[in-house]
Amino acid sequence: MPPSTRTVKQLLTQLDHSMRKYFLGITILSLLLGCQVSEKRLDAEVLVIGEGTGATTAAIQAARSGAKTILVTPLPWLGGMLTSAGVSAIDGNHQLPSGLWGEFRDSLRKYYGSAEALSTGWVSYTLFEPHVGAYYWKQMAEKEPNLTILYSATYTSIQKEKKWLVEVAQNGQKQTISAYILIDGTDLGDVAAKAGVTYDVGMDARAETGETMAPEKANDIIQDLTYAVILKDYGTQADKTIAKPMGYNAAQFHCACQTHCEDTLAKPHPCETMLTYAKLPNNKYMINWPIKGNDYYVNIIELDVAARAAALEKAKNKTLQFVYYLQTELGFNYLGIADDEFPTSDGLALMPYHREGRRTHGLVQLNVNHILQPYDYNLYRTGIAVGDYPIDHHHYERPDAPTIDFPKVPSFSIPLGALIPKDIDHLLVADKAISVTNIVNGASRLQPVVIQIGQVAGLVAAMAVQTQTSPKALNVRAIQENLLAIDGYLLPFIDVSPTHPHFETIQKIGATGWLQGRGVPYKWANQTWFDPDSTLSLETFLHGAKQYGIDASHDIKTSTPLTIADAIDFLFKNTQLENDFSSSDLQTLTHQVETAWTSVWQLNNFEPQRPITRIELAVLLDKLLNPWKKEINSAGNWLTRK
Repeated sequence: MPPSTRTVKQLLTQLDHSMRKYFLGITILSLLLGCQVSEKRLDAEVLVIGEGTGATTAAIQAARSGAKTILVTPLPWLGGMLTSAGVSAIDGNHQLPSGLWGEFRDSLRKYYGSAEALSTGWVSYTLFEPHVGAYYWKQMAEKEPNLTILYSATYTSIQKEKKWLVEVAQNGQKQTISAYILIDGTDLGDVAAKAGVTYDVGMDARAETGETMAPEKANDIIQDLTYAVILKDYGTQADKTIAKPMGYNAAQFHCACQTHCEDTLAKPHPCETMLTYAKLPNNKYMINWPIKGNDYYVNIIELDVAARAAALEKAKNKTLQFVYYLQTELGFNYLGIADDEFPTSDGLALMPYHREGRRTHGLVQLNVNHILQPYDYNLYRTGIAVGDYPIDHHHYERPDAPTIDFPKVPSFSIPLGALIPKDIDHLLVADKAISVTNIVNGASRLQPVVIQIGQVAGLVAAMAVQTQTSPKALNVRAIQENLLAIDGYLLPFIDVSPTHPHFETIQKIGATGWLQGRGVPYKWANQTWFDPDSTLSLETFLHGAKQYGIDASHDIKTSTPLTIADAIDFLFKNTQLENDFSSSDLQTLTHQVETAWTSVWQLNNFEPQRPITRIELAVLLDKLLNPWKKEINSAGNWLTRK
């Protein structure tokens, strides 16, 4: 079970020194490296470096997949933005419980007693105390025998010879770690940059990405960051007012909610609503409020360690100012900084919530056009993670940022090539720094998506180790096959969950384009429907065949429903059937299908002349044709060999 409140308080004292060292004293650590300290070498197959959510999930999955893995993290906690950054109100993917995201959520539901117990705020369906989340990530990670974790450790150099050679400092000791695959699990893409990967920072020019809503000219403006804090209800008789922070000015927060707002154009929420946006279990409140709240603008990406720490102190002070405003101006003085959450001297999160950092140049770059019209392109075929959150950028603290009219989008897939840098081998990106445009980053940065990205990076790394090849050279379909085996999603079909008996089949056929999803932009949880029980026309079927590379339509345009017999006949005449169904005549093939239909395929009512449902067609295509045998490259284009 997670530690009790008393145990957490004890941990605060034990861990506080390491956190001060991380944020304010890392330069001292650098000086220590010049002194005589013990040095040793460690060998790994996969080395993951970073504090991010993706670092945690990449390390867990690489180890689960059989690779000897080392995780180097500068923090004493795992989980990244979900835990260390305090953003424990999950945005998106409530109906897409892919892989480790679903596993982590199940742990929280078990701990708090039910799914409903996590729905304490008014935005997210999954809210939890950060220290509870950190406990479960640690439990998941430390039970993996192939995984070694170096907590409160920093890398000091990265070199590439036959293998990666990374120098790491921990507790005054230098260690050189060698690894076949290196994974960047940092929030800002620091490791990839250090390794020589090229990248973008800030807003893209529309001419570069083809996104018509992008600014005409590129700039270096990134999204606001937030230093989150957890407040706890100590009872109405308590007064937990903090000391007045430096530079405090109440006026800057007046339109955070309705009470003091005199701006007639602003439409702020009621103050109680603002406060309960991210109410957590056990009468706690996560403070991560963008509108005249504790968002803060600073671009620290290219700053050195000391300059970063100094800049982030100002972000911390902004949050403390907002807390002081809540306590003194709005009357919430009984809400104090939780003393049983973060092991830091000020009670704030262990790290800032970075919404955006570097965006590396991958084998492919996902732009908003790929999301709006996925079937006009081929990247959907290479999907390895899914998201349903709308495009959401925070520029409240940077009003000079160009205004972008973000389009409403359906749910989407992240392509495999976005995780693989195009110019450096044996390196993967596992967090927000994947290869997407600035606009897409507003949707790809969300917690469940990054959990998946990290998990896939770990899986790909282990496969590269096992085959002694580069991630670039791996078979895309083999990666997707292994991902499906661990309840991963390739495409965001909302109406077919991993518990469905034909989940894998539908994901596979969907990734060929033969049967396409129906995308629907919907509020804060966008959708893509497979519609498994609906039927389809002959025209739609033949269009799907063309997507797969079989052009037998001859411009047929008919709304006549496709029957079971029609589908079998088409596959018999136009494709090379699988060995189990290699038949010399149509009648024999039909009999083979009828025999397997109910007893093996778990389908019902084999009547050849009735319309076939989409789920039945997916199974039929999978069993007779096995579309997985037709390979694709990282761009989703069909390879000539089969």
